[in-house]
Amino acid sequence: MVQSLSIDADWNSLYIDGEWTSSESDEEIVVEDPSTREEVARVPSGTEADVDAAYEAAAEAQAEWQKAPPAERERVAQNFARTLQEYDEEIKELLTHEAGGSRIMGETSVQIATDQANQAATLPRQMGGEQLESNIPGKENLVRREPQGVVTVISPWNFPLNLSGRAIAPAIASGNAVVVKPASNTPITGGLLMAKLYEEAGLPDGLINVVTGSGSDIGDPIVEHPESDVVAFTGSTPVGRGVAAKAGENVSEAAMELGGNNAHIVTADADVEAAVDSAVFGSFVHQGQVCMSINRHLVHEDVYDDYVDHLADRAASLPVGSAHEDDTVVAPIIDEGQRDEMLKYVEETIDAGATLETGGETVEMDGVDDSLLVAPTVLSDVDNDMAAACNEHFGPIAPVIPFSDVDEAVELHDDTQYGLSGSVHAGDVGTGLRIAERLDTGNVHVNDQPINDEAHVPFSGTKASGVGGYNGTDIMEEFTEKKWISLQHEQREYPF
Repeated sequence: MVQSLSIDADWNSLYIDGEWTSSESDEEIVVEDPSTREEVARVPSGTEADVDAAYEAAAEAQAEWQKAPPAERERVAQNFARTLQEYDEEIKELLTHEAGGSRIMGETSVQIATDQANQAATLPRQMGGEQLESNIPGKENLVRREPQGVVTVISPWNFPLNLSGRAIAPAIASGNAVVVKPASNTPITGGLLMAKLYEEAGLPDGLINVVTGSGSDIGDPIVEHPESDVVAFTGSTPVGRGVAAKAGENVSEAAMELGGNNAHIVTADADVEAAVDSAVFGSFVHQGQVCMSINRHLVHEDVYDDYVDHLADRAASLPVGSAHEDDTVVAPIIDEGQRDEMLKYVEETIDAGATLETGGETVEMDGVDDSLLVAPTVLSDVDNDMAAACNEHFGPIAPVIPFSDVDEAVELHDDTQYGLSGSVHAGDVGTGLRIAERLDTGNVHVNDQPINDEAHVPFSGTKASGVGGYNGTDIMEEFTEKKWISLQHEQREYPF
């Protein structure tokens, strides 16, 4: 049994080679509850020596793990999925304390992570190869699929559990070891928790290693380590560009999910109430701190006013407050840096001529100094170049932009460096599909909103939203490599 998954447990250790160990440094990172602004835990601030130890353990353990029968790797993945379910209440409580996640965020995180683990359990039996004909007489060609080796997982703070899990689970199931560097805001649910759960699942020592620390201290040693064969990174595009460049210099495979500026298109024939219903979830779940959330609402001018009125009314009525309250929908932002940046975008957008329909301010909370709670915000009379629209605001902010016809909607949609997700409401599925096919984005959802993730369905972005992909069997293209072995059964004739 896991000793304790409470936020009050001792999380002040690294996890290397199956051991909870102290860092080479005495420095610590303070973990703060966004709802209360109180310190709730401390974790080690790891060093380059800790990173080296983690990769050494991973490389040694992986050499044996890749020889393990598929059934053994499958069993660990299945055990991990069961462990997530067994401790779901404790995990949700951790997410509330550390990530400021509301009840729905915690439930969604555990559900998706479980789905990912169950999908990963199907991978070990798909590691076989194929036999191909040869142009050379008497030759047999065999193509084998083998694990890459050590996968580096750099996880974000917004959905730390499942955005770590979508890389960790398939990497281990396909015969790799992992070194995890979780975000400094969420080092427990993005890393240390995973180590405890995999211990419970019976994973052999050395196959998961967690080094907590700031990116400025150990980011480069993690990405540039010679034992790192794959870098799986989820985060902002500016940071991701740097990570990808360093991975490239190291000749490491890169699986990068980066930023998004996702649009929710609503045509003149759309059911406005249904479109708004989708929009409220797509803009305000987890305070808009979702890479796939709606960043822009593109609405036909014929239904624009009606849509804005409905959206503003719904936004103003959402329960806001502490993530520790069960009925809260919009909880606090992760930290003051994120809060201040999004409010700056709102202010700049209003100064540029937009109309503030609701929100646009910090909401005070009893007993909390410097509240991180931002009111659900709706802005009308927005254009694509205004700050809250052209930037990934990553908050509970809904800029609404009018368009006159579908061609303009498609042009507005694509007028961004990003291409992660999107959604279309067009009155019927067929019309929505035709619009969806025209959009330059990796994912698009008709009669829905952009936030969708199913572990058996491929997930990737276009343009500056990333390279590589996750989910399904596509992840095996990132975490495994093919080896060509030819067998010359008959003596070959050479030209000299």
